[in-house]
Order: sequence, then C-alpha cells, then structure tokens
Amino acid sequence: MRGLFAATAVIALVCGAAAAENVPLPRPRPAQPVWVEPKSFAEAVAGLDFDAAAVTAEPTDCGKRLAPIAAIEAMPRLIGPGACGGGDMVRLSAIVLADNTRIDIKPAPLLRCPMAEQIVAWVREDAGPRVAALGSNLRQIDTFDDYECRGRNRVFGARMSEHGKGNALDVRGFMLADGRAIGLTDVTAAKDLRQDLHDSACRRFTTVLGPGADGHHEQHIHLDLADRNHGYRICEWDVREPLTEIAGGVPLPRPRPAELAALDEHKL
Repeated sequence: MRGLFAATAVIALVCGAAAAENVPLPRPRPAQPVWVEPKSFAEAVAGLDFDAAAVTAEPTDCGKRLAPIAAIEAMPRLIGPGACGGGDMVRLSAIVLADNTRIDIKPAPLLRCPMAEQIVAWVREDAGPRVAALGSNLRQIDTFDDYECRGRNRVFGARMSEHGKGNALDVRGFMLADGRAIGLTDVTAAKDLRQDLHDSACRRFTTVLGPGADGHHEQHIHLDLADRNHGYRICEWDVREPLTEIAGGVPLPRPRPAELAALDEHKL
C-alpha cells in the first residue's frame, strides 16, 4: 500500500511540474530605442529614399502659416516602401511664442506640415500657457518618435502606423526655464497639469495614447491626426496618481475591542 501511495505522489509531482512548464510566460515589454538628434539633413533622411526634386520651390499654405511662429525646414517628399512617406514634409525644430520666446523641440521631428501645425497650435495656445502658470516658462519639448516607415507598434505585417505617414509624434515631457523637467507620464508631476494637457490634446488630435492604452505607451504620449470614418477619435491616456496616494484611501481595519486590546498589552 505504501508503494502505491509513493508511486501516486511521484506521478502527481511529475504531472504538476509538466503543467507548470506549459504555463505561458508573459510577453516581454518591447525595448525602448534610444534616439539621437540628427545633426544635418543627410542624417535626418539616412536610409530613406527621397525625391529631392519634389521639394516645393514656394512654401505651401501650411508652410506660410508656420513660418512666423515656428522654425521649420522644408523636406523632400519621402517615398516608400509601400504607403510610407508623403509630401509637404517639414522638420520642426522650434516653436515661437507671441512674446518671441523660443521653445526648442529635441530631437527635431520630421512631420507632415498639417501635423506640425497642430503641434505648434497645441503648444502655443494650450501647453505653453498652462506650464507658465507653474511660475516658469516652457523652454524645450522632449520627443521620442516621429516619421518612421513601419507598422503599428513596430509589429511586422501590422497596418501602417501614422508614424509611417509623418502624421504622428510621440512626446515624453517638457523642460522649463528654471531647469525643472515635467514628464507627461510621471505620476509625481502635478496631476492637474497633466489632466489639463490630456484634455487639450484630446481636443486637438484624433488619437492620443498614453499609460493604460496598450502597454506600448507607458513612458510617452502618442499624438496623431489619423483620418477615420465619421470623425471617430481615440483618447486613451490614464492620468495616474502615485501608489502611495491610492493606498492612502484604503480604510484602516476596525479597532480591536478594549478587552482584547488589554490582553495584547499583557502579552508584551
């Protein structure tokens, strides 16, 4: 009988180990690439096919509107492969406020002019004034990703990303004139500021993705102007709070009756 129990136990252990080995592990989070600001036009388009003759001799209407309020450089039409690229592309290196204050954008993104124009409007009319209320002006915008010929979330075979059309920009945070840094996904940054930036971005852009969206946007905010049927928009950015604040709202256990408390004192 003991031999039977022992054999059964061994079989159970083996089956349990096999079952544990078959449990799938969670997929690793995608590695975040490190971006370096291009130092020249050649570096900005390195590895890309382009038609230099397609640069418009005269600025487009969009370019004319941006010229007084932003530092832009007209770029050649970027081509392929597939549906990548587009015309009226600009490199946006700075935004100029009404008082001529310059806000640098680093690395300087490569965007379709209409997307660049919406970024400029958001910073001048919404983000800049809101940050200034903190007592220091906005001086720099820290970006993460702009034009890149790829599928969504860099998944092979996925639908074309708006980044592949020059129609999207990923933003990490802001640098202030007094040296302070504000991460848009930093839970320790002022929540009311991040909530205001969330609300204004969702009004201006057709897609806003951040923490809580899909696991690919935990450290930056994705903005784009995707054209969808019936004007459909996506706004998925959880404006989170520190865990300590959330834990502080958990009710404490009920106090022990006086009789039990007295017994605990005698145990000490």
